[in-house]
Amino acid sequence: MSDTPFGFGLPPEEPDDGDEGKKKDQQSGGGQGPANPFGFGFPGAGGPGADNPLAAMFGSMNPNDLGAAFQQLGQMLSYEGGPVNWDMAKQIARQTVSQGAPDGSKDSSVGPGERSGVEEAVRLADLWLDDATSLPSGAGSAVAWSRAEWVEATLPVWKELVDPVAERVGAAMGDVLPEEMQAMAGPLIGMMRSMGGAMFGTQIGQAVGVLAGEVFGSTDIGLPLGPAGRAALLPVNIEAFGKDLGVPKEEVRLYLALREAAHQRLFAHVPWLRSHLFGAVEGYARGIKVDTAKLEDVVGQLDPSNPEQLQDALQQGMFQPEDTPAQKAALARLETALALVEGWVDAVVHAAAKPRLSSADALRETLRRRRASGGPAEQTFATLIGLELRPRRLRDASRLWASLTDARGVDGRDALWAHPDMLPTASDLDDPDGFVHREHMDFSELDKMLGEAAGGSAEKPNLTKDEDKKDDEKGDGAE
Repeated sequence: MSDTPFGFGLPPEEPDDGDEGKKKDQQSGGGQGPANPFGFGFPGAGGPGADNPLAAMFGSMNPNDLGAAFQQLGQMLSYEGGPVNWDMAKQIARQTVSQGAPDGSKDSSVGPGERSGVEEAVRLADLWLDDATSLPSGAGSAVAWSRAEWVEATLPVWKELVDPVAERVGAAMGDVLPEEMQAMAGPLIGMMRSMGGAMFGTQIGQAVGVLAGEVFGSTDIGLPLGPAGRAALLPVNIEAFGKDLGVPKEEVRLYLALREAAHQRLFAHVPWLRSHLFGAVEGYARGIKVDTAKLEDVVGQLDPSNPEQLQDALQQGMFQPEDTPAQKAALARLETALALVEGWVDAVVHAAAKPRLSSADALRETLRRRRASGGPAEQTFATLIGLELRPRRLRDASRLWASLTDARGVDGRDALWAHPDMLPTASDLDDPDGFVHREHMDFSELDKMLGEAAGGSAEKPNLTKDEDKKDDEKGDGAE
């Protein structure tokens, strides 16, 4: 594979090697599902044991492969890393990508024409966004990724998101035993933690691999999954998405470039936003309650010849959020923050695209419905960490940002990103007009303060400099 931004190739078993892959599968005795790096199936792959990788390891297997299977199981149980076996997650994700998306589309190297098309689309998108937001461009470069490259580029962020939750589950595996028995059961606890890391790695790898076949860029889920300042689009997914829309391919690509570029502006010029979002995820994770009764049942019935029980527990969800005010508040903060990000992008992109693209309304509604319906990968993510994002708030947030634009203009609307305490709350999303009218006079005063702080400079105000006004803004009704 040549001319790739990161200098790595596609998974070992590429679509172009399909004949060889079929031979390997037939030799393994499966013949009903594609092979994978570990010689066993995983959720969504089809074939015997597809719902459970460990069960598949010992079922429908050629006796000649038993030695290799036990060796792989030994490697799984000997894992001593963090709460998630990310090496396994990466291999599972890459293998999932190599098998193709559910719509039949296959991953492929990005050609020069696709690369130049993405670069031109992002460049033009940034020009259009200059009229729709006061935040300057946040994309220092534009890249076209294959699905495999998206996996490689986003795994570090998935690690940051998932590890806090997996850590709590892993610790709970040892806590279910009485203290006096924990020393005696040390090897068993260690084995369970290793298996837990492997199971999380398998499930996260599967989810990330499926998402790689669905996303259009690095910011589709409202979080910055890619490197900072790098706008990214996936040509193969964009082509598959636009195939049946009846919209010119160039317009589809440009509209999606607008969304990616708008996200990049927000995350680049609101420096506290990334830590705010990830802090909300971590805060939610801290409030997760592990279902110790279910874990005790798993520990009590664990059979070395039937180790897939832990996998089943993971798939069913071994924990649930505590019904406490703190946990509810953490969830509300995260849902509201993501809604505000997505709503702002939706409003800004619509303002930039509406006068220029005849398909702007249709593409906007299509993407809204697509986001609201979610997909199997998002459902897996919700099962694993117990967090279900609620995109229904997207429309509420978009209406709020549009109302703010009408009331205060582009600069006044974007000034709200100066500090998290100035942003609307969940209750404000229920009554966007009330928030706009209640805050209008105070925001006008803030504009005056920002103008004085800027000293008459012709440049747009640096929103980060307003953080020292936090105490003055409290009590204004924004929080």
